[in-house]
Amino acid sequence: MSAGQEVRRPPDSLARYLRNHYSASRGGLDLFRRSAQGQSDAHVRRELTALADQEAEDRAALLAVMVSLGIERSAWQERLVALAERAGRLKPNGSLLQRSRLSDYLELEALSAAVQAKALVWESLRTLADLDARLPAAHLDRLLQRAHDQRQRLEEMRLAMAPDVLLPDRTVEDRP
Repeated sequence: MSAGQEVRRPPDSLARYLRNHYSASRGGLDLFRRSAQGQSDAHVRRELTALADQEAEDRAALLAVMVSLGIERSAWQERLVALAERAGRLKPNGSLLQRSRLSDYLELEALSAAVQAKALVWESLRTLADLDARLPAAHLDRLLQRAHDQRQRLEEMRLAMAPDVLLPDRTVEDRP
C-alpha cells in the first residue's frame, strides 16, 4: 500500500454477517463429517464424505474472503456452534440405544438447509463483488454453482430415502 492510501474496513454489518456464517460453517462441517460416518446407506456415506471434503474447501474459501476484507474470525462463536452441533445429536429419533433411519433423514435435511444458507452467502458476496474488487467474482460464481450442485445431490438422497423412512409400512406395490 502506498503512502496516503487508507485501508478500507468493511462495515460492521458485513463483518458480523461473515463471522456468523463462518462460525456456522463449523457446525455444518462437523455435521457433514459425523453424518458421513453414521449413515446407514453406503452410497450416502460415500456421497457425504465427498461433500464433507468440499465443505472444508468452501469453509476455507470463506475464510480467505474474510482475510481479504480484513475480517477476523470469532473463536468464541465457533466454539459455541461446535457445542450446539454436539447438543443437536441428542434429538429424539424414536430409538434410545441405536441410530434410526429417521436420524439419517433428519441429518440430510439439516445438511440441505446448511448448504442453502451457504449458497445465500455466496450470492450476497457475488452481489458485493460488483462493488468491491477485493471480492473475486468468478470464484464466487463457481462457489455458488457448487453449492447449488451440492444441495441438488443432498435433496436427491433425502427424497430417495423419504418413502422408506416416513412411510415404512407401505410396500413397493402401495406406492404410486
